[in-house]
Amino acid sequence: MPKSKRDKKISLTKTTKKGLESKQKLIEELRKCVDTYRHLFIFSVANVRNNKLKDIRTAWKHSRFFFGKNKVMMVALGKRETDEYKDNLHKISKHLRGEVGVLFTNKTKDDVHEFFSNFKEMDYARAGNQAQMDITLDEGPLEQFPHSMEPQLRQLGLPTALKKGVVTLLKDHEVCKEGDTLTPEQARILKLFGTEMAEFKVQIKCMWNSETGEFQNLAGEEESMQDDDDDDEEEDGDDAE
Repeated sequence: MPKSKRDKKISLTKTTKKGLESKQKLIEELRKCVDTYRHLFIFSVANVRNNKLKDIRTAWKHSRFFFGKNKVMMVALGKRETDEYKDNLHKISKHLRGEVGVLFTNKTKDDVHEFFSNFKEMDYARAGNQAQMDITLDEGPLEQFPHSMEPQLRQLGLPTALKKGVVTLLKDHEVCKEGDTLTPEQARILKLFGTEMAEFKVQIKCMWNSETGEFQNLAGEEESMQDDDDDDEEEDGDDAE
């Protein structure tokens, strides 16, 4: 009997080598950008959406974006003053925590601030997000839904039934209260009813000037974060160019 392709063994050595090569390539790309662009910015993202990030990259084709692989980026820039690639880059590395990205650009600080302060878009909340308001559905027909969806609505916890072929809410139903952590069912209901609660927005945290080596903290955050040990677990994520 021929062997299944799923039974194919993968050499751990080759996998490790490929991973190291990928990290080394990212480090080289980042350092090349440090040498090429005038400014480096660190930005944080609220309610990350890949399609929104793609829109930003499209609008800023003249610049370079990296998102994810924070610890690899810290290695590229330098975790400490003793191993930083250029003066004061270790201060940038202190801000590579959580859902943040790196922007390399020749645009000015004012240009960057103006664009990102105005780039805010609403989207549907996901499970785990906080409800931004109280939402209650009123009793009565839900004519926007085909009759075939009634069982799905019931599975989501809505008190529905078919009345003369029309999906009907049998009584008022509280979907969520402000401050609630949304469940998958609540998030799905909000999306079905077209209620957007998640605001995608970008905040510029800090910047570095390649010509002067000057670092500026733009978000007012303290720099008392501790450096991670070299053997810390690697974070997941892909670099976004």
